[in-house]
Amino acid sequence: MRLRSGYKPEVFIPFLERLVEERNETYRQASLRSGLDHGAVRRYLKAGSRPSRDACISLAYHFGVHPNEMLQKAGYPPLAYFDLSLADPAEFAPAVKEVARELMKIEDAALRERVCEAVLRLVREMFTASEGGERRD
Repeated sequence: MRLRSGYKPEVFIPFLERLVEERNETYRQASLRSGLDHGAVRRYLKAGSRPSRDACISLAYHFGVHPNEMLQKAGYPPLAYFDLSLADPAEFAPAVKEVARELMKIEDAALRERVCEAVLRLVREMFTASEGGERRD
């Protein structure tokens, strides 16, 4: 098995196994409830495959652990996006604060994450389009 830089299956596998056992889920259930394909958790635990960053975040939300903890266990660096201590909300523009308040009204963490990702994609697309001289209205 080819290991990617930073990935230590001996750290990630026991961590994920414990989470699956605590929930008393099958690998298939854990995969599907995390929003992954039905065989994902089995590949991570039995074949030693490294989950993608997105898969780590999905697993973290399903199991109720901090996304950065799951990312680090899988050998990825933590993302500042998930570390609110790095942000000073007092410096945010009023419109940004309003968007954040609306997003926090979404109680389902996985759904909130998907909406946040969609908003980020939209912002990036608009920024990229404006750099190229095109503006999408």
